[in-house]
Amino acid sequence: MASAHRSFLVLTALLTALASSAATAEDRTFHVGLDGTFAPHAMPTMSGGVEGFNVDLANEIGKRLGAKMEITATQFSGLIPGLQAGTFDFLAAPTTITPERAENLLFTEGYLDTDFQLVVKADGPQIDDLSELKGKTIAVNKGSAYDSWARGLEEKIGWKVESYGTNSDAIQAVLTGRAAANVAGNTVSAWAVKKNPALKLSYLHKTGLVWGMPFRKDSVDLRNEVERAIECMKIDGTMKAMSEKWFGVTPEEGSTAITPIKGYGQPGFPGYVEDDHTPACK
Repeated sequence: MASAHRSFLVLTALLTALASSAATAEDRTFHVGLDGTFAPHAMPTMSGGVEGFNVDLANEIGKRLGAKMEITATQFSGLIPGLQAGTFDFLAAPTTITPERAENLLFTEGYLDTDFQLVVKADGPQIDDLSELKGKTIAVNKGSAYDSWARGLEEKIGWKVESYGTNSDAIQAVLTGRAAANVAGNTVSAWAVKKNPALKLSYLHKTGLVWGMPFRKDSVDLRNEVERAIECMKIDGTMKAMSEKWFGVTPEEGSTAITPIKGYGQPGFPGYVEDDHTPACK
């Protein structure tokens, strides 16, 4: 009788521990920030939420970590201060890894290349070299990195740069024939082409830059955990499928979207740790 009672108590203790462990896993929540106006990475839905590549990316990471993702959409300018203040555990907004940022933040390895790409009319000639645009007009979003880049090449190439209040207006200039091409980020350009069959992607300018997920400097373990999830998404084809879904583009062989990087963080930047871990993909 006493033995049976002890067995009952042991079983009860085990069940309680398992229940507590399950509850802890279910209660694990990360507060994630992103810019909800940067299509196709994050954009408003009709129901008042947000959707896009980076929303899917954050939710898939949460699924793989067994955690709930509390996603908050706000202006990009407030994201890094919010992260540093502890409002967010990490950011899911596309954030270019730069030496300056990496001095103050901890980044995962890159998950997408951030390049410049031209958009032209679908029935127009393919641009293989920028010199082919001599004497032509290039439409850009005013004040953007693409505006600065295009104007920096104005004298060398001999094109004319026209700036517009939004990239949508710059795209419209191409559609109406007021500009020969629009230049923007490769994913934004891909999204514009995906939505409009009258457009096509053209010349790609490689910058060598990538987007990574930023964390506070003291979040090493969480950064590493999220990075392992990202690596598995590259390995098992999830990142490829998401690129095709949101950008209409299959990542090229060797591109950041499908190529895991050795170590933790982005090589060549502060915060990178070289090791030989192997992602335990399920």
